[in-house]
Amino acid sequence: MATVRAFVALRPPRDLVAAVAAPPYDVVDTAEATAIAEGNPDSFLRVSRPEIGLPAGAGAAEVHRFGREVLEAFERRGTLVRDAAPGLLVYRQEMGSASQTGVVAAVTAADYRASVIAVHEHTRPDKENDRTEHIEALGAHDEPVFLMYRPAAPGASRVAEVLAGVTAGEPDYVLERDGVRHTMWTVAEAADVEALEAAFAETPVLYVADGHHRSAAAARLAAKDPRPGAAEFPAVVFPSDELTILAYNRVVRDLCGLTAAAFVEALGADFVVTPAAAAPALERHQVGVYLGGAWWTATARPGVVDEADPIARLDVSVLQDRVLAPLLGIVDPRTDTRIAFVGGIRGTAELERLVDSGEFAVAFAMHPTSPVEVMDVADGGQVMPPKSTWFEPKLLSGLFVHPIE
Repeated sequence: MATVRAFVALRPPRDLVAAVAAPPYDVVDTAEATAIAEGNPDSFLRVSRPEIGLPAGAGAAEVHRFGREVLEAFERRGTLVRDAAPGLLVYRQEMGSASQTGVVAAVTAADYRASVIAVHEHTRPDKENDRTEHIEALGAHDEPVFLMYRPAAPGASRVAEVLAGVTAGEPDYVLERDGVRHTMWTVAEAADVEALEAAFAETPVLYVADGHHRSAAAARLAAKDPRPGAAEFPAVVFPSDELTILAYNRVVRDLCGLTAAAFVEALGADFVVTPAAAAPALERHQVGVYLGGAWWTATARPGVVDEADPIARLDVSVLQDRVLAPLLGIVDPRTDTRIAFVGGIRGTAELERLVDSGEFAVAFAMHPTSPVEVMDVADGGQVMPPKSTWFEPKLLSGLFVHPIE
């Protein structure tokens, strides 16, 4: 069963939260982080992306050490303030009509190793190494892991009941960022903290939605650092039925020697292909295909999809197995430079732009993978194909930091 704990957090005071809050480190590159933080000494990107405060070419060890210096300076000058006692928080994100409300807590590396915190992706050793070195040098987990649980899990109804009471009160933070409203409350009553910890103790599995490298790095650090604070790491835990996964679309640079007409004809072996006047609204087992300035809807024929296999029935798997590999020669999408991936937040207009520019020959608009599909894969001990999910909105960084010491 899952262990969810209160922890002592470093948090910005209310009057600085808008200045501190920043996008996650892995959704911006160094140039973007530099531009966002320019003129703002309190931007949390100065901790999560410390290279922006150093000359170009600084080594990784120097960058990570500097991140710790910045974090310590933030605490000294009151940009981040340490909580007086361990606690839990509630974090709500609203994007359009979608709303998701989760519990901010510490979870354990032991649960991660025991697959009580289940994963659905492979991690890359280079990124895992970098995150481990960053956390170790910082002396803190600076960004949370995004977890989810099944809403029918034991204890879930009790969690919902407590959150309803907490969110009826005055929030600590409210801020708007890129069309998303972020609100956070402190779980002030000790009885509510105990109720949430007990409710999650009835939950058999928590699932990593986003943050596989952060959770893997936390587990590696826990294995070699004996301090109690290193045995846990911060997370925001959401019910899966509140989450939004956007499509992760694909673009390919050429048609592997086929003409556009021949490619559409070849699609017909496994799909019913019909012209579309614009980017189509897709259902499960449908793919939007854009090439030659026109859209097509490709619907998998009966018997093409193996619904008994949690990997094979994913639409990204159907595209890979029936189109990308056999027709376009893309056997390993992780390493083939002819394919690129476009997060669904960019919309289908971005797919049209990339193809119309001539840089790519064809675009594939995907139906989003569902949270249930993600959890089914994790329950089977399997991993998703690369670039299967794009969870949105992203958690902001800097709202709470988990110090190890």
